[in-house]
Amino acid sequence: MEYRIGQAAELLGVSADTLRRWADAGRIETTQHKGGPRYVKGEDLAKLAIEISGEHVPDSPRSQSARNRFLGIITKVVKDGVAAHVEIQSGPHRFVALITREAADELELAPGMVADALVKATNVGVEIPNQF
Repeated sequence: MEYRIGQAAELLGVSADTLRRWADAGRIETTQHKGGPRYVKGEDLAKLAIEISGEHVPDSPRSQSARNRFLGIITKVVKDGVAAHVEIQSGPHRFVALITREAADELELAPGMVADALVKATNVGVEIPNQF
């Protein structure tokens, strides 16, 4: 999986210019196909998301309903016979979802994928957005 610089920046909660500077400084590797846009590998993006998770400070608080969605990147998937443990990094927030293995297999969850962490009370689910 690869993400355009703008998509990757959105997932990290930084500007595209910031991510370009980080790439130029060697903080994250990018690739470019025949002079086109630059891309970031999903696995590299997941590692950077974990690295910077404590660095991000939101500009202003936002109102949220009791049901919340946090766009992020999957950083870890561990499956056993019945259950799956899925970790999602969304800016400075780390979410852990315990879902069925069947659901994780159907969604083909893997580190580097974009996903929404759906939070309601004490439960966190996983949803894959169509725009990425």
